[in-house]
Amino acid sequence: MNPKIYLAPLSGITDLPFRLISREMGAKHCFFPMLDSNATVYNNPATLRYLKTIVEDSPISAQLVGSDPFVMLEAAEKIVSLTDISSLDINSACPAKKIIRKGAGAALLNNTELLGQIIYKLSSNLKIPVTVKLRTGFNKRDVQACVSTARICEANGASTVFIHGRTKTQGYAGSIDYEAIKAVKNALKIPVFGSGNIITPVMAKKMLDETGCDGLLVARGALGNPWIFKNIETYLKSGEVFKKPPKAEREEVLARHLTYIEKYNNMTETNRMGYMGKVTRWYLKGDPHCEWEKT
Repeated sequence: MNPKIYLAPLSGITDLPFRLISREMGAKHCFFPMLDSNATVYNNPATLRYLKTIVEDSPISAQLVGSDPFVMLEAAEKIVSLTDISSLDINSACPAKKIIRKGAGAALLNNTELLGQIIYKLSSNLKIPVTVKLRTGFNKRDVQACVSTARICEANGASTVFIHGRTKTQGYAGSIDYEAIKAVKNALKIPVFGSGNIITPVMAKKMLDETGCDGLLVARGALGNPWIFKNIETYLKSGEVFKKPPKAEREEVLARHLTYIEKYNNMTETNRMGYMGKVTRWYLKGDPHCEWEKT
């Protein structure tokens, strides 16, 4: 078993420091944070700063969220002109209310004709593969509709489908619909990656065993736990399960992560300190001596 394991695009999180630490701990392919197509086209500084990368940060892919095929293409072409990406993903999975109100993200699950137009527009104009991130449904589980949407993606030029095993309504809570992911995998000729609840090597293997998918997207499971990539790889090969790294090792990796933030992130002092605090809480979660765990 040798599936591909990618670091998923996490809005506002998977910046250069996060990716560098993940790569040091075994991540072989990473995504930039999710980028808004309109903000990208209009050169929003807060958006474009997430495209910062270095030579060691490769291979890398980008993900766009939006609902206008022409704007999406313009944003994609801008990203391609600014950095060397391996592929471009279309987000039709984000459940955030502000995204849904724009008719983007998971809202595209209810407008598969538009989703198909966006995929076709990008795949027929870009020289890199175009992928799509889906969910298993909008308000309710519907395996047949999920498979139909995935087939529309494939028919319009998608090279890979990433599918989060929850509906939009579930958000990031509740059980994973392995059956729906398996149905999509069996229906398509292109690769299908599973996503959702991959927070341990055991859960990673469960996703692969239950769905037969070609790869995994690791998202929240990597927060304060960059070891997850190497641990999943080892577990799939040998069945060996690693315990949580000792505090000293976690603090050492955390210190390196914070150093990268200091070095690469162009933030105000106040924003930097706030962000460092958030990152620190990820690493020290569960530590009985951590003050944040007492609140």
